[in-house]
Amino acid sequence: QVQLVESGGGLVQPGGSLRLSCVASGSIFSIYAMAWYRQAPGKQRELVARIDNGGSTIYATSVKGRFTISRDNAKNTVYLQMNSLKPEDTAVYYCYRNFGGYWGQGTQVTVSS
Repeated sequence: QVQLVESGGGLVQPGGSLRLSCVASGSIFSIYAMAWYRQAPGKQRELVARIDNGGSTIYATSVKGRFTISRDNAKNTVYLQMNSLKPEDTAVYYCYRNFGGYWGQGTQVTVSS
């Protein structure tokens, strides 16, 4: 049984930073691509960033240059470092493994003064 558990969300002022973590269990972690998605109220869930098993990354245009996805295979963890946060980054952020279609429970990020 694969489980993905996110943490690190919270309330931050515009211009601030947060780091999200997603710990995976129940399966070999290092061979799979991992991703972060987000869903704002009234909007569709959208891809934020993805990292493959070789470390190659892709980003949504809206976060490029501000967010960084990374992984630590020894810790079965994928991270999302979010800098220069904007109010429009407010959303529930989800960890996702495409192979098998596994989602985490989500962590709320609120950017507000």
